[in-house]
Amino acid sequence: MKLSIFNFELPKELLAEYPAENRDESKLMVINRETGKIEHKMFKDLIDYFEEGDVMALINTKVFPARLYGNKEKTGARIEVFLLRELNQEQRLWDVLVDPARKIRIGNKLYFGDDESLVAEVIDNTTSRGRTLRFLYDGSYTDFRRKLRELGETPLPKYIKRDVEPEDEKRYQTIYAKHEGAVAAPTAGLHFSKHLLKRLEIKGVDFAEVTLHVGLGTFNPVEVEDLSKHKMDSEELVIDEKATEIINNAKANKRRICAVGTTVMRGLESAVSSDHQLNTFEGWTNKFIQTVLIGRIPFLLLWSRHVGYLIKTIYNINPACSMQLNKRDFFLTIFNTWKSAKKTSEHLQKSNYELFLWTMAIRHFAVTRCTNGYGKNLPIPLMQ
Repeated sequence: MKLSIFNFELPKELLAEYPAENRDESKLMVINRETGKIEHKMFKDLIDYFEEGDVMALINTKVFPARLYGNKEKTGARIEVFLLRELNQEQRLWDVLVDPARKIRIGNKLYFGDDESLVAEVIDNTTSRGRTLRFLYDGSYTDFRRKLRELGETPLPKYIKRDVEPEDEKRYQTIYAKHEGAVAAPTAGLHFSKHLLKRLEIKGVDFAEVTLHVGLGTFNPVEVEDLSKHKMDSEELVIDEKATEIINNAKANKRRICAVGTTVMRGLESAVSSDHQLNTFEGWTNKFIQTVLIGRIPFLLLWSRHVGYLIKTIYNINPACSMQLNKRDFFLTIFNTWKSAKKTSEHLQKSNYELFLWTMAIRHFAVTRCTNGYGKNLPIPLMQ
């Protein structure tokens, strides 16, 4: 499968600088795949598509303020340092991305903060933009981490052109985030509010929490035309016994299991056994899901898309889908339908119509689309 067949023009005006005021009031387009009927709803209406005993698998990773700005020794050049992962706690070694990278070489030192109390020395080149830094700080490890949080900024995506604001620290984080370690938010979960989660809980929907710390891979574009040659960066994954019990029981009782985001899907597929049971897991995964991989655990996938490529997992996951359009015509049809609706609906023209979610039933081929800022806007449907 070639990457180029999924490329398309993404209008710049469909890029939101801010999220919706209320998380669960992002837009939801619903398409009945049998009749072709289109409905416009809100994300909070998602509850109508789940029943008692169904399971939602969530990523509970927490984003830390990973973007720092320092000054290069001697020249004073301003350098962005994006923290990726801690390599050694005792030596305070970190994998980072630097920008502009051409100015940063092994042996260079960077100074952070007005008082320059935090210093970093470049000790290795890892990729074209990647470096290994050794941080120098006069204080305990706890004080050092506190200093990083003090100097760091919320790592909004690069396509958000505005400055970081205090509110972003809360909004660019899922409401169920617990374990710090991600450098980007698992965006599918950004649309859930406390109220919506409570309503789902009252309805009898169960939740299984998985920890997968989003890392460098989220910033690495697919640069090869042949998708089979793309290499995923490894990310830390933890699936505990409680999560496996909830999910395996749901499978045994033939209840629907929804992976909230591709990050969850990758995590679950990294720990599934040959008999399609979920195992506990603690380690690293570089799983790359393609069309040939039919989900063995989730029945549905709630997916947040905010770049200009449509990964083939979407359309081909159920060969029995009654839609007979080819991939390009399918998405063009949805795009043109959505544009017509947007012109006639004042509500759809608000800035919260930007980030979208896919929901894909692997057995029922349901696809859901909604928007909520911090991303780019595409016409993605829910097919029933």
